[in-house]
Amino acid sequence: MPTVREARRLLVQRLLRAGSATPGLDARLLVEGSLATENPDPDMLLPVEALARLDGFASRRLAGEPVWRILGEREFWGLPFRLSPATLEPRPDSETIVEATLKQLVDRRHEPLSLLDLGTGTGCLLIALLSELPRATGLGVDLSEEAALTAAGNAALNGMAERATFRQGDWTEGLAGRFDVILSNPPYIPSAEIATLSVEVREHDPLLALDGGSDGLKPYRIFARTLPALLAPGGIIVFEIGAGQGTDVVALMREGGLEFLGSRSDLGGHERALIFTVA
Repeated sequence: MPTVREARRLLVQRLLRAGSATPGLDARLLVEGSLATENPDPDMLLPVEALARLDGFASRRLAGEPVWRILGEREFWGLPFRLSPATLEPRPDSETIVEATLKQLVDRRHEPLSLLDLGTGTGCLLIALLSELPRATGLGVDLSEEAALTAAGNAALNGMAERATFRQGDWTEGLAGRFDVILSNPPYIPSAEIATLSVEVREHDPLLALDGGSDGLKPYRIFARTLPALLAPGGIIVFEIGAGQGTDVVALMREGGLEFLGSRSDLGGHERALIFTVA
């Protein structure tokens, strides 16, 4: 039986030969996942069952499956989120949406706000915000019923089941009432570009959560038509966008009667979040 240290070293070598960009990190996470513990003693021998799990994990990673999908869970905003084939992985760049929203709500954090998350996926945006807004409630909508069920499970996992509701739906179809905060990280990749994405994305992320139509802007056109009627007075809308889409999305929203309040960049310096209100 190899030790934890030896198992990591051997896996790093295999990942390097396969061209992994982060072999050390991948090996550490997969070894820890096989043991179901963080920071194990490096001189500990791997039990037989953990070694078998690690072999399976390694085969999946070498075939291009992302580490977090192999482990079935990823952290976002300091909270755990379980994944399913119908959801994107919560990614650090999307925390920019949470940050931008909280900055806009700096004086309203203790109000009984009503939140709407369109294309909710794992529910990470909505649940992260509810964790910071103690009197808020929220509704998450996703075209995939499996994604909505996954999000509901994540709400329960993070103690938000009583304040978050999730349902299957086609964007804003059938929604009524007014919301103080409307969020979305919609599919924004142009259809023709999906085949050029990394194997981790194009073969393991759900197409529904990637494909934004011929120019990547299809969901935003729907939002421009429908969201002004759903936004409460003084409310805000916060979108995630793809690279270089800011000007086009702002133009669409202005045509729909929304006022652009500004943007926020992610840690890489890319414009990531756009903020709007009713003009």
